[in-house]
Amino acid sequence: MAVTLLVVVTLLSGGAYAADTPVLFETAVDRERYETLLEELRCLVCQNQSLSDSHADLAQDLRDQVYEMIIEGKQDSQITDFMVARYGDFVLYKPPVKSATWLLWFGPLILCVVAFAMVAIFARRRTRGPRPLSDEERKRVQMLIDSDPGQDR
Repeated sequence: MAVTLLVVVTLLSGGAYAADTPVLFETAVDRERYETLLEELRCLVCQNQSLSDSHADLAQDLRDQVYEMIIEGKQDSQITDFMVARYGDFVLYKPPVKSATWLLWFGPLILCVVAFAMVAIFARRRTRGPRPLSDEERKRVQMLIDSDPGQDR
């Protein structure tokens, strides 16, 4: 029974191990480039992790592509250009500032400014207090008071 349980647990836990393939480079410079690129590129599955942090299968595929391109002698800019052409600016942790990404870059700032303006407007309205009645409004209120049939005189 214990042996069967051990075999089942061992077989089921195989998916828990990361699918990371170890990579070997001839120079430390290539290794550093590889690690830097993996930090600059976003996992498209996890979306909140870099390629170096993610254990998703797609992230492993992208790490393998980066490795192959470095081995082929491609420059960092060529590698990032390839990734952007294939997956869009979203693959970059720091997308470029251009018309397509303005909302991404300036959206949070705009939301903060709008929220601050709304708070300021509501705060000013609260501190003003009630406005005085006009002559016409005073006459109308007096007429309503005078016409109240339940009023004791």
